[in-house]
Amino acid sequence: MEMDLLIPALLTGIFCYLGAIESACLFGMSGGFYIVGRPLVAGLLVGVAFGDVQAGILCGLAVQGVFIANLSTGGATNSEITYAAYGGIGLAMATSKDPAIAVTLSILIGQTFGLIFYNTRMALYSFWNRRADIAAEQNDLAGIRMNHLVGPQITNFLLRAIPIFLVIFFGKDLVDWLLQNIPQVVTDTISVLGGVLPALGIAMLMNIVIKEKSLFIFFFAGFVLTAFAGLSMIALVFIAALVAYLVFLATKPGLALVAESANQNTSEDVIFEDDYLF
Repeated sequence: MEMDLLIPALLTGIFCYLGAIESACLFGMSGGFYIVGRPLVAGLLVGVAFGDVQAGILCGLAVQGVFIANLSTGGATNSEITYAAYGGIGLAMATSKDPAIAVTLSILIGQTFGLIFYNTRMALYSFWNRRADIAAEQNDLAGIRMNHLVGPQITNFLLRAIPIFLVIFFGKDLVDWLLQNIPQVVTDTISVLGGVLPALGIAMLMNIVIKEKSLFIFFFAGFVLTAFAGLSMIALVFIAALVAYLVFLATKPGLALVAESANQNTSEDVIFEDDYLF
């Protein structure tokens, strides 16, 4: 077992804990789940941990594309995105550093081990919640702190940092063996799917965000400017902001009322002039 993998695997596990919605260290949802818990940020942090930021960001981009339209309805989820991000990207960085491999591993980990540990945490949290209720009924401030904060955070850390660390540290050899021994056609299939799945995720997001088919023209215009005009993403962002502002002005309710009022005044003037003339 390679001991130089110990620190990167441990850091990746800690990052996975910090990216949890229940983590109090980064204010839960604000700094944790919606920032550190995102695959794109996870790619950056895992890249720093493994000493290859560029490869980490590329893996994070690919995984982010897959999960960009991932939704959780209430307590139900089809994949645990934080486990998927840090487990898949971390294991890919420990082996091939291939974004396609990162996508495949992220989906596997997020929809299997991630959901198992997610449901386990929910069950254990109910235990701590019950104890916190009893402490509150007894006006036991120390018991409230222990069962509302300390106990759940320890549970969250153990069920996030430890599994991710073990997956990366002990799973590297297995993934290396699979990549070296599986047929070439399987490897090629994984690479193709790794490129298609981010596009599928973006398409799902567009299906959620774009409500009118006429708005697709803006998407195609941006694609043309990027692919054929050679504009950078920064330039495209400024152009998109300008176009969005112009569309906002054109569809602003106040302007529509002014235009309608002007039309009414014009109509009244015409009627008045007609009556006066005839």
